[in-house]
Amino acid sequence: MLVIKYLVSAAIIVLVSELAKQSDRVGALLASLPVVTLMVLVWLYFEGQPTAKLANHAWYTFWYVLPTLPMFALFPAMLERWGFWLALLVSAFLTVFCFALLAFLVKRWGIDLW
Repeated sequence: MLVIKYLVSAAIIVLVSELAKQSDRVGALLASLPVVTLMVLVWLYFEGQPTAKLANHAWYTFWYVLPTLPMFALFPAMLERWGFWLALLVSAFLTVFCFALLAFLVKRWGIDLW
C-alpha cells in the first residue's frame, strides 16, 4: 500500500507541475485545490482510521491554510523585486509569522493550533 501511495501522490504532483508549464491558470487552479488534503483523507479512510481522525485533519487543514494566503498575495511582487530565492525565503518567514499570529488570536476561542 505504501508504494501505491508514493506512486499516486508523485503522479499527481508531476501532473500538476506539467500542466502549470502549459497554462498558468490551469496549473494554479489545480495547485489551489486541496489535492494533498484529499489524498490524505482517502489514504486515512482506506487505512481504516476513525472518522474523528479524518474530521480533525480537515478541521486543522482549514486553519493551517489561512496563514498561507498572504504569502500567495505578496510573492509575485517580491519575486519581481528580489528574485526567486529571497522572495521564497521571505514568504516562508511571513507564513510562519502569520501562523503564529493566527494561533495566538484563535486560542481565545478555544482553538489550539500548536
